[in-house]
Amino acid sequence: MRLILYSKPGCHLCEGLQEKLEQIQNLSFELEIRDITTDENWFAAYQYEIPVLCLITPGDEKEQALPRPSPRASVQQLAQMLSKYLANPEKNNAE
Repeated sequence: MRLILYSKPGCHLCEGLQEKLEQIQNLSFELEIRDITTDENWFAAYQYEIPVLCLITPGDEKEQALPRPSPRASVQQLAQMLSKYLANPEKNNAE
């Protein structure tokens, strides 16, 4: 599975979420960081929304935006939320 984090330099919420994602050890995913200031489409879509976390499942390159975790969520709480989406992304797409 691949996760994409849309962020921008100097965003403390983005940096905090990235640090927590990098600390998760019990889930298998590839994390890609996308700086919205490098692409006008990303900037237009996410300038007021960052951080935005999206899931891309193998064989299906569509991005599924995940619910925004609380900035106060612990690494463990973030891992629990992500495990729900990583375990069964097709089911979550239908919800």
